[in-house]
Amino acid sequence: MENDAVFATEADVDVGFHPAHSSKPPNRYSGNDYVRKGSKAESGPSARQHPAHEETPLLRREDGGYSDRHWGEEGNNELSSWPGMTEFEGLPWWKKPSIFWLLPAFLLFALAFGGIVVPKLNLILTLICREYIADRSADDPNFTVLPVVFGGENPQCRIPEVQSRVAQFTLYGNLISGILSAITSPKLGALSDRYGRKKLLLVSAAGMLTGEIITIFAAKYPESFPFNWILVGYAMDGLCGSFIVGMVLAHSYATDCTPPQERNVAFGYFHGCLFTGIALGPIVAGYIIKGTNSVLSVFYVALGCHLLFIVFLIFFIPESLSKTRQAAAREKHRLEVIRLGPAADWINQIRAFNLLAPLKILYPTGEGSSSAVRRNLLLLASVDTIVFSVAMGAMTVIVIYTNIQFGWGDFQSSEFVSIVNSSRVFCLIILLPIVNRLVRGPSGTSRQKNSGSDNFDLSVIRIAIFFDTLGYLGYALSRSGTLFIVSGVVASVGGIGSPTLGSALTKHVPPDRTGQLLGATGLLHALARIIGPTIFNAIYSATVGKFRQTVFVCLAATFGLAFLCSWFIRPHVYLDEQDVPDSSTLDEELINGEGMVH
Repeated sequence: MENDAVFATEADVDVGFHPAHSSKPPNRYSGNDYVRKGSKAESGPSARQHPAHEETPLLRREDGGYSDRHWGEEGNNELSSWPGMTEFEGLPWWKKPSIFWLLPAFLLFALAFGGIVVPKLNLILTLICREYIADRSADDPNFTVLPVVFGGENPQCRIPEVQSRVAQFTLYGNLISGILSAITSPKLGALSDRYGRKKLLLVSAAGMLTGEIITIFAAKYPESFPFNWILVGYAMDGLCGSFIVGMVLAHSYATDCTPPQERNVAFGYFHGCLFTGIALGPIVAGYIIKGTNSVLSVFYVALGCHLLFIVFLIFFIPESLSKTRQAAAREKHRLEVIRLGPAADWINQIRAFNLLAPLKILYPTGEGSSSAVRRNLLLLASVDTIVFSVAMGAMTVIVIYTNIQFGWGDFQSSEFVSIVNSSRVFCLIILLPIVNRLVRGPSGTSRQKNSGSDNFDLSVIRIAIFFDTLGYLGYALSRSGTLFIVSGVVASVGGIGSPTLGSALTKHVPPDRTGQLLGATGLLHALARIIGPTIFNAIYSATVGKFRQTVFVCLAATFGLAFLCSWFIRPHVYLDEQDVPDSSTLDEELINGEGMVH
């Protein structure tokens, strides 16, 4: 009883320091009734008779939990390693998960993604142009033009009718891929919590691989595979989550094996790989086409990159989620299905399908939640979506704008894209890790727990958005190409915001809900991929003849809104859910007719 009083007193004191614990209902599996030992849960009389044993949490942590004394030296309340990796201790180095296993493979993934963007667009243009000319020739025997050559200049295709068909086709493709990825991203993210990150990364890679195969067949055998088959490739890519799920699962992998205070750096490495792929992919693709005199060679190389990525995943990259954690997540899901009863039946789920349902994780109402947690999650997700939508929607407008404002051609536009993305990669790969180490120190990460975003995270987010706002104001005010490039470099500093936002979000939920949370952000990103470019292109189209800088003023104002929202995010707020007991204990309770957890 004395121990119970001490724990109760400490819990009451903790409420004052952590808003997430306010008005928290008592948990049946806390205190002396639920003692965690290894990966098993002990409950019942034996647990109650022995409320303390050698692995019982004894020392108070700074995030409100307890440290296990056996993790550190006697009398030291610091953990010797990130708890998420303790289950891999004792394994050889090649079996321990690390972001440095996944990064090289992910760079291949990003290069393949960035390298085929322009060639695929040109391939679609060529195929549509061929069909248009064939249709015109059939209708009008006097209609004669030069034959369309893959990879050639093809000036005969630079006519409004062909351009309109290409724009319409790519719009359909992006809509199909975007809508399907919006539906599947949250599902795939949640499944990765229960079955591991590697399996779902393989699904994402398989979707992109299938898309490339269909594109090659459509180009090589147009009589058997009309170009409309490319839309099937877009559909397969979307069903498997597209590159959005690839990023989500890479971040989930990093979350599993990286301490909370290092995650912004880890996420930054993956963003750096993505922007390196976007910056170098088109250049590498250009040299491949020039060296082989074949557009299809790029798709063969991309196919090889995807296959190599899959080989790396299967044979070399260790799984970041242990079998124990996967089983615990599956057990938690099983209990939720039992609790929902008939509502969990798949037919009823289809009838009541709601595209936005996965976003409910951003508004938790159960045990351990609070208004502060909900506000933080909603604000962080909103700011993250704004940043992503601008990144996706602004580049096309920028390229079109510089063409009419400064007379830039392909070379100058490519040079601009290369400079800006190289600056962004520098900030993500070099600047952010150095600042993180200087502020937190070499050992600061081991002392930090999963206790919500801290003041450093929020400072990085605000500084990043400030530089984004400054850069887009510079775009609006620049009247020379040099100043426009300088503005792009200033805006590239804002690239450190995206990984920090993703890292901050993961610190608000328990580890077994990381994939679900990042899947929800994947849904928002997929919607932003559709809505953002549509809105920004519409603004530019409506104002280009009057004040063509209007779109940049609007983009700067959008960042200004995100900057304002960031000041309402509170540090050290998190969702504190209790662990779920093992399946044998829960099955026994269900048989005995006792209550449900959650």
